[in-house]
Amino acid sequence: MQQAAAEGERAGYDALAVPEIQGDSLIHVALIAHATQRVQLRTAISIAFARSPMVVANAAWDIHVNSGGRFALGLGTQVKAHNERRFSVPWSAPAARLREYVEALRAIWRCYEQRAPLAYAGEHYRFNLMTPEFAPKPSGLPPIPVYTAAVRPAMIRTCARVADGVRLHPFCTRRYHLEVVAKEIEQGLEQAGRSRAAFEVCGGGFVITAADEDSLAKQREAVRYRVAFYGSTPSYRPVLSLHGWDDLGNHLHQLSRAGRWKEMPAAISDEVLSHFVVEGTHAQLATRIEQRFAGLSDCIELGTSGSPLGMPDGLIDDLRRIPASFSTPPSW
Repeated sequence: MQQAAAEGERAGYDALAVPEIQGDSLIHVALIAHATQRVQLRTAISIAFARSPMVVANAAWDIHVNSGGRFALGLGTQVKAHNERRFSVPWSAPAARLREYVEALRAIWRCYEQRAPLAYAGEHYRFNLMTPEFAPKPSGLPPIPVYTAAVRPAMIRTCARVADGVRLHPFCTRRYHLEVVAKEIEQGLEQAGRSRAAFEVCGGGFVITAADEDSLAKQREAVRYRVAFYGSTPSYRPVLSLHGWDDLGNHLHQLSRAGRWKEMPAAISDEVLSHFVVEGTHAQLATRIEQRFAGLSDCIELGTSGSPLGMPDGLIDDLRRIPASFSTPPSW
């Protein structure tokens, strides 16, 4: 992991994002912080409700300070079943709870950096005790950006109201982005009196690339499974519903409940897959990404399955030249 991070930095990437699938994303980011010097480090995402905001605030603070201010915290709620049955934590309305979570994190960090009294009181979280022994010294660094993951409209709108950016799920089509995501972001920013320039939109689809068509075809099949997997989850159904694909969602859900995971990719036709995936050889990639994301997203991510470290010189610069609306990072 540390070696891959160092290679990514040398390749010219602006940031490295670490998911929380197998293992702890915060621990993994802390490890790669010591293998890098320049790139921003992000969790993509850390599961929020399974951890107290105080625990996350302390871990994020340590990573931020020890990396010289390079950390950005990505948070996600996970779905109800995983909260209750995998993490054994109670479930409640996620948008309102995540809003409080972000507000509580910032209250804790203001206590550390500005020596403000710790006083946060919400319906789900309350923090009002911080003694000098437990408060880290002010860092002199910019605040830690907080990004929250979102698929459904209420969560997207909440994110635009309180977070520094949104991490859109890869299970997102351009149509869903245009007709749902963009409108909810605009509404949330307007409610908070914020500008689009101060809010970063990240992702919103799968991106795959390779040097040749044969290698690209292998990656396409791997993504076909991911689309089928996410499509089987009721929480992500609004994306399918917008396209009139509810029957597909019902079929995938039935297969998942029966444990017939290997049969699910066959249900995703090439036409359906094309709505979720931006793909191209290295020579085609910049143009394809600009066609899909320009004016909508400010950053895109290339998974390690896409062999990003093997991309030719100059491609990252080409991607970086695609226009973005985000320009103003958070400040105290």
